[in-house]
Amino acid sequence: MVTDDDSSEPLIGASITVKGTSVGTITDDMGKFTLETSIRPPFSLLCNYVGYAPKEILITGSVTDLNFNLGQTNILTDEIVVSASRRAEKITQSPSTINVIKARQFEEAPTFNAGELIGRQKGVDYFRAGVLGTGFNVRGFNSAFNPKNLQVNDNRISSLVATGLPLGALGTTVKEDIERVELILGPSATLYGPNANNGLISTITKDPRVYRGTTLAIGAGNQSVFSGRLRHAEKLSDKYAYKITGEYTKGTEFNYADTVYIGTDPRTALAKTELDLNRDFSSVRGEASLYFTPSAGKDIIFTYGGSNSSNIGLTNAGRNQIKDWKISFYQLKYTSPRVFAQFYYTQSSTDSTYAMNQRTQNYWAFKNAGFSDAEASKRSFAESWFGTQATGFALKRGALFQDKSNRIN
Repeated sequence: MVTDDDSSEPLIGASITVKGTSVGTITDDMGKFTLETSIRPPFSLLCNYVGYAPKEILITGSVTDLNFNLGQTNILTDEIVVSASRRAEKITQSPSTINVIKARQFEEAPTFNAGELIGRQKGVDYFRAGVLGTGFNVRGFNSAFNPKNLQVNDNRISSLVATGLPLGALGTTVKEDIERVELILGPSATLYGPNANNGLISTITKDPRVYRGTTLAIGAGNQSVFSGRLRHAEKLSDKYAYKITGEYTKGTEFNYADTVYIGTDPRTALAKTELDLNRDFSSVRGEASLYFTPSAGKDIIFTYGGSNSSNIGLTNAGRNQIKDWKISFYQLKYTSPRVFAQFYYTQSSTDSTYAMNQRTQNYWAFKNAGFSDAEASKRSFAESWFGTQATGFALKRGALFQDKSNRIN
């Protein structure tokens, strides 16, 4: 077992490894662990837990009963991270500057939006673009729209297939299922590819064998916000465990209308509000995972996740009315002390999302030419009018963003 030296309380999720190797395990919800290894004694077992001083025990033979009693400390230099080098290492030995947001911080945050906690980290420029909108920048100029930070969830690149932008508010992970977020403040292209040239946000979800039970969270607040979230995890046997999560969130964005200018001449251009602005947002998201352990230290994990979102999204070209944007993925992962392999399939689809700037400009091009409000509104999704109604002509100036894409990794 692993316990607190003062209170004798069990420590859940403590890490036990064979020193100098990646062979190890973690404690369950009773603070207990079992570790089988073919490494021959003598060797040392190292126990780490955030907020506690690490402890090392020399193993000289077969051991059937072993206890670690850890004392608390305020020094976090021995905290273990995995994202900077794609292997477990102390945060002080990481080749990159890295911030860690832990499960307790997420549990104590009175919000459904996990992005708010990232904005509180050192070295992060944070831009609040609405109730849902959160923008991050760690190098260069701050902006509400920043496509340079790669988003990774449980080793899976979580970006839109067609654009490469991070999923952000379209993601499938529920806040109550986040075990920790590791934020790398710098380029990580060597390990994660060119989309990680400006930093990495790596989210690691909770293991159902460690974080068991049922969590139900309900929240409400200003802007007509309501959020209901559920997580259930169960260990069925030594070989099987599962978890399911779900969330429904809705509300109304802040009462702010972006300005759309009609006309290219600054002396005569007119400022208009966005056409048919809908400030209501809603999202349904969730994941389900099945864990299979064929033998000690080896896991086969299958995960499905999906979301359906409607909200206002920001890009460097203006605001977008996102309508029923659906994201889904299937992931099969194998892990062992020596081998890691995974396959995942990501889908993205939307056919009603549109750029508000372009549609508003198209609409007023028809209206200023003398077309009726109904025809201008109908044709504004795909065309813009040039000239007068009698002598002018229409050109394709599509405002719709239609996506039906998939990606295999």
